[in-house]
Amino acid sequence: MGGPISLFLDFDGTLVDIAPGPDDIHVPETLIDGLHRLRACFEGRLALISGRALDDIARHIDLSGIARAGSHGADCRDKCGSSLGQAARAIDPLMVDRLEGFAVQHGIELERKSHGAALHFRSQPDLEPQAINFASGLAQSNGLAIKTGKCVVEIMAKGADKGRAVDCFMQTEPFVGSRPWFVGDDVTDEDGFAACARLGGGGILVGHKDKTSAQFGLPDVAGVHRWLGL
Repeated sequence: MGGPISLFLDFDGTLVDIAPGPDDIHVPETLIDGLHRLRACFEGRLALISGRALDDIARHIDLSGIARAGSHGADCRDKCGSSLGQAARAIDPLMVDRLEGFAVQHGIELERKSHGAALHFRSQPDLEPQAINFASGLAQSNGLAIKTGKCVVEIMAKGADKGRAVDCFMQTEPFVGSRPWFVGDDVTDEDGFAACARLGGGGILVGHKDKTSAQFGLPDVAGVHRWLGL
């Protein structure tokens, strides 16, 4: 299948290395200029799709002029920052309080988000089964969704994933009619890979996973930067 290509990029683990905590990431000074060069090369068909809330990303990097989606795709914006569809829905603060209680009890980090909250247990990876079981029970009993990733588990309102974000962008200009490719490193990026494959493109996995629907791979964040010329 011919036609122009669109590029969708995850953030943590793809454009920046994963850090011990969400605020500990290092964003290279050259990244934003590199993304704008890519956007020009793809004639605007470039978007960032992250599990982070967009206001959180904005504390680390200025994405003005670039299409982006935060909150696992629940909050999609065009290059001008205008919303595409509904914004991310917040969850009951009591659910966040319960997650915070678990985090304090076990000495791990709670990340509050506009659309939910996440437990980060990179400092204590052995807590993974317990953290996931706790968050899963909380989500199931309150009609919420759960997202898991590398040393993180998150609860949020149902109805958002990175595949839906791809679909949202692909219905708007300049993405319409192009072949989408998604670059990501984690479980939540699999929805993006699948959506792109369904629309004539595919996925590029960063790092290693035992099971993935991505057709191609890159070794690490540095490999992503080299491949994209960032």
